[in-house]
Amino acid sequence: MQTRKLGNSGLEVSALGLGCMGMSWSYGPAKDRADMTALLHAAVDRGVTFFDTAEVYGPLTNEDLLGEALAPFKGRVTIATKFGWAPGPDDTDRWSTLNSRPDHIRAAAEGSLRRLRVDAIDLFYQHRVDPDVPIEDVAGAVRDLIQAGKVRAFGLSEAGAATIRRAHAVQPVAALQSEYSLWWRQPEETVMPTLEELGIAFVPFSPLGKGFLTGAIDAGTTFDSSDFRNSVPRFSAENRESNRALVDVLVRFAAERRATPAQVALAWLLARKPWIVPIPGTTKLHRLEENLGAAAVELNPDDLRAIDDASARIEVAGARYPEAHERLVGR
Repeated sequence: MQTRKLGNSGLEVSALGLGCMGMSWSYGPAKDRADMTALLHAAVDRGVTFFDTAEVYGPLTNEDLLGEALAPFKGRVTIATKFGWAPGPDDTDRWSTLNSRPDHIRAAAEGSLRRLRVDAIDLFYQHRVDPDVPIEDVAGAVRDLIQAGKVRAFGLSEAGAATIRRAHAVQPVAALQSEYSLWWRQPEETVMPTLEELGIAFVPFSPLGKGFLTGAIDAGTTFDSSDFRNSVPRFSAENRESNRALVDVLVRFAAERRATPAQVALAWLLARKPWIVPIPGTTKLHRLEENLGAAAVELNPDDLRAIDDASARIEVAGARYPEAHERLVGR
């Protein structure tokens, strides 16, 4: 597995990481812990060294899963986690309240250290920008944790360019994690020029469009009642039918390269910039192996232009988030 650097943090990770949210949360019921432990071990065996989790996934259970499963590989893997959510006063099941106050960040770090079974958090992202807390205070709190040896690097998630600059001026930002794929390309205009200028890595989540770009989802697909895609406008049956045109582009390119649509979608991301580190998530071994195969799919400049030209002619239908969630991004 090739490696890539996370900004100027000194962290070097596998070019493809593993998003672990779906093992515990959001994509239907939590999966069997023993099965997910075996999958995490299989990922390490196949060269993956970058794993993504968050305090809120579960909540708390996903960090605990990774902490136990990856403990035998301490020093060989990089684990990123996130802070910034908390339960509301009358809400113990869903963490629906933003909280990036410095005291809460410090408490979140202690909890993550304990659940992850590590001495220092490799990469600590603010999960969403909190409008009630100046980003300088957030960056300062993480800077203090770095100086105390409890965190190695600072990251942001779904932040806007101005916020990234303000945070970076206080504590260098190693990575931005935001959605980016062939069916969500807005970051190319809004944040990627800033990331390149400042030397910040880009970690795309949902690089396969929450599974849509694999070609395995169509208008007739049904999701578990607890699957968050039921609330995503882009995943309505009508929009899925319309958006199949983008999958058809990938299918055509994949056939020419004896690859799969997912592999072409990931290879496209890897070829965009050397500082992009996608984190496709999966709970299945065969999908893990398929995704990792993308590292061997080489797309030259002509290929990239052809994919860009073909996809540019397709207008993706539906918003990527429900309205309430959409208000939390790009701040």
